[in-house]
Amino acid sequence: MSPRTSRCGIVESRNRLAVAAAYLEVAELVLVESDKEEFSSVAAGLAVLAGIAASDAICCVRLKQRHRGDNRREAADLLAGATPEGKNLAATLLRLLDIKDAAHYGVVTVAPGKAADAIRWAARLIGTARTEVER
Repeated sequence: MSPRTSRCGIVESRNRLAVAAAYLEVAELVLVESDKEEFSSVAAGLAVLAGIAASDAICCVRLKQRHRGDNRREAADLLAGATPEGKNLAATLLRLLDIKDAAHYGVVTVAPGKAADAIRWAARLIGTARTEVER
Protein backbone atom coordinates (compact mmCIF):
# COMPACT_ATOMS: atom_id res chain seq x y z
CA MET A 1 0.00 0.00 0.00
CA SER A 2 1.42 3.40 -0.93
CA PRO A 3 1.68 6.15 1.68
CA ARG A 4 -1.16 8.64 1.94
CA THR A 5 -0.24 12.16 0.89
CA SER A 6 -2.05 15.41 0.28
CA ARG A 7 -1.20 18.21 -2.10
CA CYS A 8 0.23 21.41 -0.69
CA GLY A 9 2.35 24.37 -1.69
CA ILE A 10 4.05 27.47 -0.38
CA VAL A 11 1.05 28.72 1.63
CA GLU A 12 0.76 25.43 3.49
CA SER A 13 4.52 25.27 3.84
CA ARG A 14 4.62 28.67 5.55
CA ASN A 15 1.80 27.64 7.84
CA ARG A 16 3.46 24.37 8.84
CA LEU A 17 6.74 26.22 9.44
CA ALA A 18 4.99 28.73 11.72
CA VAL A 19 3.38 25.88 13.66
CA ALA A 20 6.71 24.05 13.90
CA ALA A 21 8.41 27.17 15.26
CA ALA A 22 5.62 27.64 17.82
CA TYR A 23 5.90 24.03 19.02
CA LEU A 24 9.67 24.45 19.34
CA GLU A 25 9.38 27.73 21.23
CA VAL A 26 7.02 26.20 23.77
CA ALA A 27 9.17 23.04 24.05
CA GLU A 28 12.17 25.18 24.95
CA LEU A 29 10.17 27.09 27.56
CA VAL A 30 8.76 23.91 29.07
CA LEU A 31 12.14 22.20 29.30
CA VAL A 32 13.58 24.90 31.55
CA GLU A 33 10.76 24.30 34.05
CA SER A 34 13.11 22.17 36.11
CA ASP A 35 11.00 21.68 39.22
CA LYS A 36 8.50 19.44 37.41
CA GLU A 37 10.00 16.17 36.17
CA GLU A 38 7.13 15.40 33.80
CA PHE A 39 7.79 18.59 31.84
CA SER A 40 10.70 16.94 30.04
CA SER A 41 8.24 14.49 28.47
CA VAL A 42 6.03 17.40 27.44
CA ALA A 43 9.02 19.21 25.94
CA ALA A 44 10.05 16.08 24.03
CA GLY A 45 6.50 15.58 22.77
CA LEU A 46 6.33 19.16 21.53
CA ALA A 47 9.72 18.75 19.83
CA VAL A 48 8.39 15.68 18.00
CA LEU A 49 5.39 17.69 16.79
CA ALA A 50 7.73 20.51 15.75
CA GLY A 51 9.84 18.10 13.72
CA ILE A 52 6.80 16.61 12.00
CA ALA A 53 5.49 20.07 11.10
CA ALA A 54 8.92 21.12 9.80
CA SER A 55 9.10 17.97 7.68
CA ASP A 56 5.69 18.83 6.24
CA ALA A 57 6.90 22.35 5.44
CA ILE A 58 9.94 21.03 3.59
CA CYS A 59 7.92 18.50 1.62
CA CYS A 60 5.21 21.04 0.74
CA VAL A 61 7.66 23.54 -0.68
CA ARG A 62 9.88 21.01 -2.46
CA LEU A 63 7.54 18.15 -3.45
CA LYS A 64 4.13 19.89 -3.41
CA GLN A 65 2.83 17.12 -1.16
CA ARG A 66 3.05 16.03 2.46
CA HIS A 67 2.49 12.78 4.30
CA ARG A 68 -1.01 12.27 5.69
CA GLY A 69 -1.03 8.66 6.86
CA ASP A 70 -0.92 7.17 10.33
CA ASN A 71 2.57 5.74 9.88
CA ARG A 72 4.80 8.77 10.37
CA ARG A 73 7.85 6.72 9.40
CA GLU A 74 6.56 6.94 5.83
CA ALA A 75 6.88 10.73 6.19
CA ALA A 76 10.62 10.20 6.62
CA ASP A 77 10.69 8.30 3.32
CA LEU A 78 9.01 11.25 1.62
CA LEU A 79 11.38 13.72 3.28
CA ALA A 80 14.40 11.70 2.13
CA GLY A 81 13.59 12.59 -1.47
CA ALA A 82 12.72 16.23 -0.88
CA THR A 83 16.16 17.86 -0.87
CA PRO A 84 19.77 16.93 -1.59
CA GLU A 85 20.27 16.51 2.17
CA GLY A 86 16.97 14.66 2.48
CA LYS A 87 18.48 11.42 3.79
CA ASN A 88 20.08 13.27 6.70
CA LEU A 89 16.85 15.14 7.37
CA ALA A 90 14.91 11.87 7.29
CA ALA A 91 17.35 10.36 9.80
CA THR A 92 16.77 13.34 12.09
CA LEU A 93 13.00 12.95 11.79
CA LEU A 94 13.31 9.23 12.55
CA ARG A 95 15.26 10.03 15.74
CA LEU A 96 12.37 12.23 16.82
CA LEU A 97 9.83 9.57 15.91
CA ASP A 98 11.79 7.05 17.99
CA ILE A 99 10.85 8.98 21.14
CA LYS A 100 7.29 9.87 20.07
CA ASP A 101 5.59 7.02 21.90
CA ALA A 102 7.54 7.58 25.10
CA ALA A 103 6.89 11.32 25.01
CA HIS A 104 3.21 11.18 24.09
CA TYR A 105 2.01 7.94 25.65
CA GLY A 106 4.75 6.64 27.92
CA VAL A 107 4.43 5.83 31.59
CA VAL A 108 8.07 6.71 32.26
CA THR A 109 9.26 10.30 32.01
CA VAL A 110 11.56 11.18 29.10
CA ALA A 111 14.94 12.16 30.52
CA PRO A 112 15.76 15.88 30.33
CA GLY A 113 18.86 15.14 28.24
CA LYS A 114 16.79 13.20 25.71
CA ALA A 115 14.25 16.04 25.61
CA ALA A 116 17.10 18.50 24.94
CA ASP A 117 18.29 16.23 22.12
CA ALA A 118 14.77 16.21 20.66
CA ILE A 119 14.64 20.00 20.76
CA ARG A 120 17.98 20.19 18.97
CA TRP A 121 16.81 17.71 16.30
CA ALA A 122 13.57 19.64 15.76
CA ALA A 123 15.52 22.90 15.50
CA ARG A 124 17.67 21.36 12.77
CA LEU A 125 14.58 20.44 10.75
CA ILE A 126 13.05 23.87 11.32
CA GLY A 127 16.25 25.56 10.17
CA THR A 128 16.14 23.65 6.90
CA ALA A 129 12.42 24.30 6.51
CA ARG A 130 13.00 28.03 7.01
CA THR A 131 15.76 28.03 4.38
CA GLU A 132 13.54 26.17 1.91
CA VAL A 133 10.50 28.39 2.48
CA GLU A 134 12.52 31.60 2.15
CA ARG A 135 14.16 30.57 -1.15
